[in-house]
Amino acid sequence: MLMADQPPRVSLVNLPNALTVLRLILVPLFLLALFAGGGHDTTWRCVAGLVFATAAITDRYDGHIARKRGQVTDFGKIADPIADKALTGSALIGLSMLHDLAWWITAAILVREIGITLLRLAVLRYGVISASPGGKAKTLVQIVAIGLYVLPVPPSLDWVRAALMWVAVGLTLLTGADYLVRAAALVGRVDRPKARP
Repeated sequence: MLMADQPPRVSLVNLPNALTVLRLILVPLFLLALFAGGGHDTTWRCVAGLVFATAAITDRYDGHIARKRGQVTDFGKIADPIADKALTGSALIGLSMLHDLAWWITAAILVREIGITLLRLAVLRYGVISASPGGKAKTLVQIVAIGLYVLPVPPSLDWVRAALMWVAVGLTLLTGADYLVRAAALVGRVDRPKARP
């Protein structure tokens, strides 16, 4: 095979991977700010909210830039979902430890997120389960709801963030069920014996 037929090798050192690594670095910084001053200091919660927002923005753009520039790497495919789960997972667990968020909400979201990630890896040999519009909406609502719990919002707005979190939980469970159905269909389609002519 001619060398010209082979796709160009993508360097690991690129902007999308740098954004993913930045997000991983921001996770412990976010936790330090979240728990600083006893966990409920207004200034530190604002700092935590800023760090969380910055990390969430990198999540929005790293994959988009990688696909647009042709800079998709195996490192990015593995590190990006790890960074996503590390950010949301640490925020949810931290908020529950500070008694700002019920543990059952954290458990429901994390069990779904980890379970679906493992499911997508398990069926990878059959094909890729791409993110659905519902999954993307779920991620957006989760980020906004978590951000509102991180920030020191006035008590009069507690119902807003609670309502958003309920929507996030609902979308999390519904999209989780959708992924299960799609995974079963994918495996069934590949394993189905071909009809004889």
